Amino acid sequence: MDLFLIKIGKAWNVLRRDGFFRGLKRVFSAFFLQFRRVHPGEVLFISNGVGDSARYRTRHVAEELNLHGFAASVTVQDNPFLISYADKFSVFVFHRVLFTDKIARFVEVLKGLGKTIVFETDDLVYDPEFLRHMDYYAKMNALEKKLYEHGVGGEILADPYVTHCTTSTRFLKEKLEAKGKQVFLVRNKLSQEDVSWAEEVLRKRVPRNDGLVRICYLSGTPSHDKDFATITGALVRLLEKHPDIRLVLAGPLDTESALNRYEAQIERVAYMPRKEYFGTIAEMDINVAPLEIGNPFCESKSELKFFETGLVGVPTVAAATGTFREAIADGVDGFVAATEDEWVEKLEALIADSGRRRAMGEAARAAALRHYTTKDGSSPEYYGFLKERIGKA
Repeated sequence: MDLFLIKIGKAWNVLRRDGFFRGLKRVFSAFFLQFRRVHPGEVLFISNGVGDSARYRTRHVAEELNLHGFAASVTVQDNPFLISYADKFSVFVFHRVLFTDKIARFVEVLKGLGKTIVFETDDLVYDPEFLRHMDYYAKMNALEKKLYEHGVGGEILADPYVTHCTTSTRFLKEKLEAKGKQVFLVRNKLSQEDVSWAEEVLRKRVPRNDGLVRICYLSGTPSHDKDFATITGALVRLLEKHPDIRLVLAGPLDTESALNRYEAQIERVAYMPRKEYFGTIAEMDINVAPLEIGNPFCESKSELKFFETGLVGVPTVAAATGTFREAIADGVDGFVAATEDEWVEKLEALIADSGRRRAMGEAARAAALRHYTTKDGSSPEYYGFLKERIGKA
């Protein structure tokens, strides 16, 4: 019953955020996915939903494994056939799975069969101790909060039987290793479909001649108001100085009142399907990826806002978190900034020089294709572990 109520709360939030028709389409898609049968294989990924987190951490990782010689499949924890898959795979990866009675029984069956269980996370939501650092938690409805009250999947992580984890950033890897686990760093990566869509967008792109410079912020989820607020001062200074700037805001975001007097320079974009998302990015000149530096939730965030926009040749100025500093060659394929003055200085450098924007965007695209695709990206230590558990030579 708890899981049902939680999903009602999430569905209501999707409808409110994306609009009735778009939201309803997403809700129905998620509902019918739970009945999709999966073919037997070697690695089964199990998630609690179908959002972007599940996309990157289950579907994209499964695609990477399949492209590297494994047989991987994906399902959701609501799948009514889930228990029947216990003897059809060797390795079971649990991503953000709510520990219901059904999941508890399934885990015990897997343990009885001697199967390998891997805990997977791309965030700190597994530990309720960190929720105070999560800006959006205070804004959730009561039903959504039930998902987090004991940590998402924390019971699986705490089980001594579960000795291995995967995660998306070095920061999270260290957090999980502190709990005595062996942890594999499996970076987020773009799917083959993403790459194909981006190539199509670039082939069809027509250069703009309106003389405007568009700076975009793609918030993605309604949890980034405080992140965006860290660069409000810098944006105000730039909007005041450059009337030819347009600030493009995508996704759910409450901007601070300081920006209200620049409404004529602000464009808002509603939620869009992923294929359209890449087309929208390609129309931008600069992407910004602000985060609260030092906030554990923000330090755990991956570099996907760098390589998603880089895939279509758009350069990023990002917060100087450990992950972005590791991913971005500052001044080459992007910029990192830690202070308001640095944000202004580095955005100014791109605003003033279209040639530098193009060169940096091309370098970002090269980095995305070289390191962040399911086809060309690699996670060799993880592959070796899986081969050992599956019994591959």
